[in-house]
Amino acid sequence: MKAVAGVTTLADLASALGTRTEEAAVVAELKAGSEDAYAWLIAQFHQPVYSLVYRILTDPADAPDTTQEVFLKVFRGIGHFHGQSSLKTWIYRIAVHEASNRRRWWMRHKAREMSMEQESTESGGPAFGVRVDALADHGDSPLDSAMHSELRARVERELQSVPEPYRTTLVLRDLEELSYEEIAEVTGASLGTVKSRLTRGRDALKQLLMQHLQEWQFALGVERKAAEEERDCPVAGSGEIEVAS
Repeated sequence: MKAVAGVTTLADLASALGTRTEEAAVVAELKAGSEDAYAWLIAQFHQPVYSLVYRILTDPADAPDTTQEVFLKVFRGIGHFHGQSSLKTWIYRIAVHEASNRRRWWMRHKAREMSMEQESTESGGPAFGVRVDALADHGDSPLDSAMHSELRARVERELQSVPEPYRTTLVLRDLEELSYEEIAEVTGASLGTVKSRLTRGRDALKQLLMQHLQEWQFALGVERKAAEEERDCPVAGSGEIEVAS
């Protein structure tokens, strides 16, 4: 790779996002057309961008094409990037814009269609890693693990029902873990608006999940009670009755 401002390897690229000065060296590599720099950019941002647009789109089946369009816009527009924001927030701004445009197109032209892929998603949940998997405790019983898995899938499904712009703000903050300032840069909203949208988005998602959480808590309590009773009374669980002589 051509050396620019001390950036000579992909490892250097990865570490060069610590400050704006070092990030400028990465951007210079991208503007110079470095294939290694572009390979690193895709490796670094493809999954986050895909996850972001997946959650914003009305039809998640459009996520691959939208993600590809995002990176085309990034490659074509890198020459116009002047560092007013971080590289990450600039890419996320493009992603949100493209996903929002695709969602509006879908609502105009495809709202009455039922996608087979969407049906599959609604029945089985998304197939990519999401940060809500932090809810899962790897020491849980199989029943607990199943409950957590169902909860993660339900969160993703109900997230689709949170109206915009609250959904995008919720995704950027609670799943992508952007700061309020970064979200303001990405969405073009004020800090006060970002905080207001986040509160309303969380409240909307909470209401959507509340009924399901109550049902799961009840089911989990019943299963645990049955397991405890079987453990305390093993004869009943074995199906064998000892007959006294």
